[in-house]
Amino acid sequence: MINEETKGESSIHSTAVISPTAKIGRNVTIRPYTIIGDEVEIGDGSDIGPNAVVASYTTVGKDCRIFQFASVGEMPQDLKFKGEKTYTYIGDRTVIREGATVHRATGEGNETRVGSDCLLMAYIHIAHNCTLGNHVIMSNLASCAGHATVEDRVVIGGMAGVHQFVKIGRNAMVGGMSKLVQDVVPYTIVDGHPAKVVGLNNVGISRAGVPLESRRLIKKAYKILYRSGLSLAEAIAVIEQEVDSCEEVEHFLRFLRNAERGICRERRDVE
Repeated sequence: MINEETKGESSIHSTAVISPTAKIGRNVTIRPYTIIGDEVEIGDGSDIGPNAVVASYTTVGKDCRIFQFASVGEMPQDLKFKGEKTYTYIGDRTVIREGATVHRATGEGNETRVGSDCLLMAYIHIAHNCTLGNHVIMSNLASCAGHATVEDRVVIGGMAGVHQFVKIGRNAMVGGMSKLVQDVVPYTIVDGHPAKVVGLNNVGISRAGVPLESRRLIKKAYKILYRSGLSLAEAIAVIEQEVDSCEEVEHFLRFLRNAERGICRERRDVE
C-alpha cells in the first residue's frame, strides 16, 4: 500500500501500476509505466525507472536505483518452479541498469539475494536462488546461473558466464567472456574459456583496505596452493601449518574446504 502519510513525499507517476499490497517508502520516485507487484517493498529514497517491473514478493532496499526496462523478482526460468511463494531481496544503494533481470527463487520460502552497494550493469542476468554479497560489480551481459554464490567485492567482466552452483570468492575478478565451471578462489583473477587463474587480484585487495601484512600472508598461501604441486587437501594442510593466521587467510582456507565443484587452477603460462 502507499502510506498516505508518505505519499506526498514520493513522486509516483500516474501511469504506474502499483499493487494495493505494495509498500512504498519515503521519498521514492516511481516513473512512467512502471509495474510494482504484490507484497513488494520499496525502501526510502529509491528510484524505479520507466517501464521497469518489480514483481511480487520483492524487497528493494533504501536509495536503490532501478533503470528502465529492468525486471526484478520475476518468476524463475526453472522447470522445477510450480508457482510456490519465493522471494527476492535487493540491498541498500544497489544500482540495477537497463534491461537487467533478477529472478526470484525456486522452492517454497527460498530467496534470491543481492547485497548492498552493488552495480549490476545493463542486460546482466541473476538466476533463481543466487546470492550476491556487497559491493559486487557485474558488467554488461554477464550472467549467473541458478544457485551461484558471489562473495563481497567481486568484479565480473562483461559477457562472463557463471555455471550453476559455482562460488566466486571475495575480492576475486573475472575476466570478460570467461566461462566459469569451477569455484573461483578468493583474491584471485581468473580468465578464459574455461576460466583459469592468472594471478592475485592485488589491486582489488589493496583497494578493499586489506592490511599489508594480511596481503603478504595471502600471497604466501596462494603460492602454496598453486605453485607447490600439492593436491588441494595437501595444500590446505600445509597452509594451516606454515601460514600465520589472519581473517583473510582463515576465509581463504574456509573457502577451499567448501569448494564442492573443485577450484579454477592456474594457467600454465603464468610464472
